[in-house]
Amino acid sequence: MSLEEAALPVSSSAEPELHADQERLYRDVLRLLVEHRVPHAVSGAFALHEHTGVRRPAKDLDIFVTSETASLALELLSSYDFRCELCDPVWLAKAYRDDFFVDFITGMSNAALTVTDSWIARSRPATILGVPTRILAAEELLASKMFVVRRERFDGADIAHIIYATSGQVDWSRILELADGHWEILLWNLVLFQYIYPAQSHYVPLLVWTQLVNRLMLRILNPDPRARFRGSLVDENMFAIDVKEWGLDDLISEYRCCRAKKIQWPLDSVAAKEGAA
Repeated sequence: MSLEEAALPVSSSAEPELHADQERLYRDVLRLLVEHRVPHAVSGAFALHEHTGVRRPAKDLDIFVTSETASLALELLSSYDFRCELCDPVWLAKAYRDDFFVDFITGMSNAALTVTDSWIARSRPATILGVPTRILAAEELLASKMFVVRRERFDGADIAHIIYATSGQVDWSRILELADGHWEILLWNLVLFQYIYPAQSHYVPLLVWTQLVNRLMLRILNPDPRARFRGSLVDENMFAIDVKEWGLDDLISEYRCCRAKKIQWPLDSVAAKEGAA
């Protein structure tokens, strides 16, 4: 086994070890959010374990919030001497202490999916590292992973594990609603699940298979010559040549530019700009 292969995370049920300072950071952030009633839902490795039993090393703590709530969370944590950073107003901010950090996520980096109040309202109670908090519901957790299909990061196995571990007992209408116009990505993930777990294909209801496959056949039989290239929504790096050299649509830039609600922080500078305007 090469050093690169040895460094890759391996799924298991064994609880990974966290550095003491890392665990303390996660607990402190969650406690502050709970105490100050900041609406949030834990995602990432911790939510995956709650729904599936699968564990893997957690390099950070993923917390899903709306864009508005992200601004409040950053203000709160900065007042408690956390070092906060707005990494990308479309979807990501971080709170640091020493060498460890927490991610605040408000949607997908391609802006195809946005965290709304409904994501938080549908979250479920859970205890993370001894702190009573909330985690994403299985439906939102699955949806949050649909576009994580890049060369260097792939969450298809997580989606397969969610469906398998829940025996498909999820709200499929909600998943279809979240996928919306990106239903082909959902179907692709479901076909991957069927390939991995062929004896459990019935975990995906026949109605869902029928609806999605019929849509696909309709698209194939009636191709739209005006349909736009969507490769950049999947992986802007691997499909860069299509956009930059072959002149195809740069949808990711359009999606990100049109994202109505973005993280605004620091709030003082936002207020100053509004006042100047």
